Amino acid sequence: MRESRAALRERAREINERLAELHPDAHCELVHQDAFQLLVATVLSAQTTDARVNMVTPGLFARYPDAEALAAARPEDLEDALRTLGFFRAKARALKGIGIALTERFEGAVPGRLEELVSLPGVGRKTANVVLGNAFGVPGITVDTHVGRLARRLGWTRNTDPVKVEADIAAILPPEEWTMACHRLIFHGRRVCTARRPACESCGIVDLCPRIGVGMAPRARTTRATTTRRGNAR
Repeated sequence: MRESRAALRERAREINERLAELHPDAHCELVHQDAFQLLVATVLSAQTTDARVNMVTPGLFARYPDAEALAAARPEDLEDALRTLGFFRAKARALKGIGIALTERFEGAVPGRLEELVSLPGVGRKTANVVLGNAFGVPGITVDTHVGRLARRLGWTRNTDPVKVEADIAAILPPEEWTMACHRLIFHGRRVCTARRPACESCGIVDLCPRIGVGMAPRARTTRATTTRRGNAR
């Protein structure tokens, strides 16, 4: 039987509450001091790890502390600063473009609206929602690799398109939970529910998870289902 929308919302609420208990330290792992630094770090985090970005950004921010400095940066100098990251040339172009756009259109300040953020070079909805949720306190759903994978595994969505996944999650969780729910999913995805070998045997939400795409259901569920079938056969 297909899960009703009401049942899905209730299960999602319980999962989110359980994850809050399991990962009370969930937070944005990109080290930053303000919206500008978070914007830059999030753009750099594409196709690489937060840990790797955090190794690069201290020197980058010391040399380019604001939008005006980025706008004036020489492309080759930016490339050298980002060389240890994947796609460093494209990211260097994006950062310089962001510096120019912020300086020319927003007086050097990072805007606090989704429509304005996604107008910046190299900034999509994911990056914009990270900045909105963590720098401005505006509810946002960040659909990165972990959030998308877990949302499908948990049966919250069947979609792979990030915009559609975002809409599906928004429909089952209240806005005030969006930002932190994503942090919790990311923490859980990195530490427990990994892509290749999810640790279902030690997962604190396994009883609430349909394990879509994982394989066999948990042993306890299989046992109950088998018992029911045998009972019906009698």
